[in-house]
Amino acid sequence: MRKLLLAGLTLIMGFIFIIRLFQLQVVNTSYQKLSDNNAILSISDYPERGFIYDRNGTLLVANQAAYDIMIIPENVIPFDTVAFCELAGVSKEKLINNLKKARRFSRKLPSVVVNQISKETYAKLQEQMWKYEGFFIQKKSLRDYRVNFGANVLGYVSEVNPNDLKNDDYYQLGEIIGRQGIEKSYEKELRGVKGKRFLQKDRFNRIIGDYKEKSFNVSSKSASDIQLTLDARLQEYGEELMQNKRGGIVAIEPSTGEILALVSAPSYNPNLLVGRNRSKNYRKLAKDTLEKPLFDRGLQALYPPGSPFKTLNALIALQEGVITPETTFLCNKGHYYARGAFMECHCKRNSKNDLLKGIYQSCNTYFANTYKKIIEKYDTPDKGVNQWNVHLKSFGLGNYLGYDLSVGKRGFIPNASYYNAWYKEGGWKAPTIISNAIGQGEVLTTPIQLANFTAAIANRGYYYTPHFLKSVTGDTLQQKFIRKNTSINPEHFEVVIDGMHKVVEKGTARIARIKDIEVCGKTGTAENFTKIEGVKTQLTDHSIFVAFAPKDDPKIAIAVFIENGYWGGRWAAPIASLMIEKYINKEIKRTWLEQRMINGSLASEYEKPISGKPFKINE
Repeated sequence: MRKLLLAGLTLIMGFIFIIRLFQLQVVNTSYQKLSDNNAILSISDYPERGFIYDRNGTLLVANQAAYDIMIIPENVIPFDTVAFCELAGVSKEKLINNLKKARRFSRKLPSVVVNQISKETYAKLQEQMWKYEGFFIQKKSLRDYRVNFGANVLGYVSEVNPNDLKNDDYYQLGEIIGRQGIEKSYEKELRGVKGKRFLQKDRFNRIIGDYKEKSFNVSSKSASDIQLTLDARLQEYGEELMQNKRGGIVAIEPSTGEILALVSAPSYNPNLLVGRNRSKNYRKLAKDTLEKPLFDRGLQALYPPGSPFKTLNALIALQEGVITPETTFLCNKGHYYARGAFMECHCKRNSKNDLLKGIYQSCNTYFANTYKKIIEKYDTPDKGVNQWNVHLKSFGLGNYLGYDLSVGKRGFIPNASYYNAWYKEGGWKAPTIISNAIGQGEVLTTPIQLANFTAAIANRGYYYTPHFLKSVTGDTLQQKFIRKNTSINPEHFEVVIDGMHKVVEKGTARIARIKDIEVCGKTGTAENFTKIEGVKTQLTDHSIFVAFAPKDDPKIAIAVFIENGYWGGRWAAPIASLMIEKYINKEIKRTWLEQRMINGSLASEYEKPISGKPFKINE
């Protein structure tokens, strides 16, 4: 009986043990996971980052091989740090700091301890790695910018920071993320999807091969290549024309909204932000608070639009029915809008100007009276200025345009609330804010907004969302960037376009004429102020020009803004016309003008406010 009882107890205890073992190993997987963490090393498998091409298939951005030295802290044994630092080309101080960071991150997971070593260093280390237990080399790719221009569009990549890790659990310490420009906007397309490789470790934590014959490995998903709307030759040419100048150029294809060129000057070579000197170079660029090479003037700089804004006021007045093309005003070389307050213009005394002449002679009197009629059509200035505001916003002003880069400014179009807060309600009328008539006053725009409303005029009343993406790995762009109609009826555009054509043929932008191409444009000069030792000081005026061509089948709309460039016809109009000629004709025949623009410099103008010496403006 005792034997039977003992046998029964043994069977029962064995059964209980088997059930418990089943629970621990099959039902409850936490111990299995813990075992896996100790015995299996997970390594990310990165696809090669996608290439970037221009609209004509020119390769702009590719990749180059790079290598990181990785460590698993718990596997590291004492080693010769001096010899290692000599091999790896890193200071002892930096190595020790990186080792500490790696231990804080995880003692079991790999971390980068020396990043982006050269091929030569990699070759030397391969022969010596056996001396450094816990270290291994991981291959990755660095960006290879095949051009030395377009940095503001292309952007750059860098290692993820704590905020990136917090905001997106896709990334791990040491991985790369797009930081600006196209690299940032299309990060998901360009990075692909990383895979996983699982490696088996022995009881001494040494890697002995792939885990379960690679059956658990996850393949990476290839990144996409991107084709941009940018014309590389036009972008490079624009940056060449903008040497020793500050400002922006934006060129758009009116029929699609595709951005052909986005020039910000001064700029920098995108390869400065690649490799181990990236951080040092970035700090140098960021500390340049005078030229601001990291500041995209085409998208972020806010300027008064100047006289190109008169074309919009003309269209609004036509739509509101307060003028016709035949409406005339008498001009005496400018307009008195208050006692002692005079807006001078280029018209002769006793000039009787209709709308066409008002545009191509840039008559301040014509547009001051036109603006007053817009505001005074309604029973209160509040209603008038708010209606004016609505029309302007239909051209994309006073708001983000929806383009596919992450930086930009809204610009500013004032409304009644703004003036009521500034002057108190009832304390202002049309003459109080008359500077808006000529694109001065409170109105602020970015160069891309100038180019966009020029494209809308070229299209006779609509525009497409400006954008840089043409296709992703051969797939044409989905209808993401839509057509937007302005509030102006199509029939009102022809007289304004005729006026812009005459600006180039016989007006203030004759320098912009191109043989066999009908160019329509509008020059502008905007007053320029800054503070010097707390005192508001006037500097040399800004030079502005907007244009499109050809007149009846527009292929390009362009805005050029040159800081401290005197007047529209001096710098902005010639540069814009050269860009148009380059894009449409593919070559420049007016080489005398080209050389004048390339070799011309405004450095002396930019030095005036920081020289500490008295200076004159517009001279």
